Amino acid sequence: MKVVSLLENTSTRSDMRTEHGLSLYIETGKHKILFDMGQSDAFAANADTLGVDLRAVGLAVLSHGHYDHGGGLAAFLERNSSAPVYLSRYAFEPHYHGEGRYIGLNPALRGSAQLHFTEGETRLGEGLTLCDCNQNTRERPLDSCGLQMAQRGSFGSNQSDGSAQPAPQMAQPEDSPERNPGGSPQGDLAAGSQGIPDGCACTLVPEDFRHEQYLLVEEHSRRVLFSGCSHKGILEIVRWFRPDVLVGGFHFSGLPLDDTLAGYAAALDGYPTEYYTCHCTGSAQFQFMQQYMKRLHYLSCGQTVGI
Repeated sequence: MKVVSLLENTSTRSDMRTEHGLSLYIETGKHKILFDMGQSDAFAANADTLGVDLRAVGLAVLSHGHYDHGGGLAAFLERNSSAPVYLSRYAFEPHYHGEGRYIGLNPALRGSAQLHFTEGETRLGEGLTLCDCNQNTRERPLDSCGLQMAQRGSFGSNQSDGSAQPAPQMAQPEDSPERNPGGSPQGDLAAGSQGIPDGCACTLVPEDFRHEQYLLVEEHSRRVLFSGCSHKGILEIVRWFRPDVLVGGFHFSGLPLDDTLAGYAAALDGYPTEYYTCHCTGSAQFQFMQQYMKRLHYLSCGQTVGI
C-alpha cells in the first residue's frame, strides 16, 4: 500500500503548497482512494506536481464536515466527474468554532450526484470499510474541543441522502474575519445568520462529532486505519479498531507539553500500532511525544510512505 500526502500543514519541499488541512492519496493493489481534500485546490496542484492523477481516483472519502478537510471538494469534483465521494449524512450540518465562526462545508455542493451519504458502518469495496463509531462505548468523556454545532432538531439531516433540511449559507473558513451577527458561543442564532438556513432559529451547542468517520483498509492481513482529526479521541479510536497502522491527526495541537500528554503518548505506545501522524497533532506535540513512543512518524506534505 502506498500513501502520498497531497496536503498537510508543513512540508520540507519548496515545490509544495501547504495550508492548515489534510489530503491523502491511498493506493492499494485494487483501489485508488482520495482521503480528504484540504481547504482549497492546493491538494490538486500538489497532486499534479507529485504525479498523482486525480482523474484515476476510484473513490473519495471525506472524514468529517470541516472546511480544512472538505474545502477542496469542489476542486476534486471539477477534476473527477465519476468517483463517488463518501461522507457522513451529518457532514453538511452547520459547524462552528468557539467564537461563532463557520467552519463547515460549502452547502452549494450538497446536491452533487457524486456524494454518497453514510451512517454507521459502510462497506465500500473489498478491504474497505467506513465506520463512524457513534454507537461505540467510550472509556473517556468526549471533549468538544471548543467547537460547536447548531442544536440537533433545529437543523440536521434526517434522511439517508442528507437532504432533508434546506442548505445553510455559504461556508466561511475558520480564519475568516467575519463573525456570526448577534451570535455568541452557546447562544441563539437568528435565521439567516452565517451557516443557518432562512426560517430556522438555532442554538449553538457543544460539538458531538457525529459527522466524523474513519476509513479502515485491510490488505495482506494488515489493518490500516485513516483518521482525519480524531475528534472522538485518538485513544478511543485506537482501542476501537486496534489497527496495525494508523495514519492521521491526533488533535493534540495546543496541548501543554506536560505529564498528561506524556500519558497519552505512553498509552498509544502500549498498542503494537505504527503511527504516521500529521496536521492537527501539532509539531511541538509530535516532538514531545517521540520521547515516549517508539513507532511514531510525521507525514508532511509531499512525502510518500509504503505500508
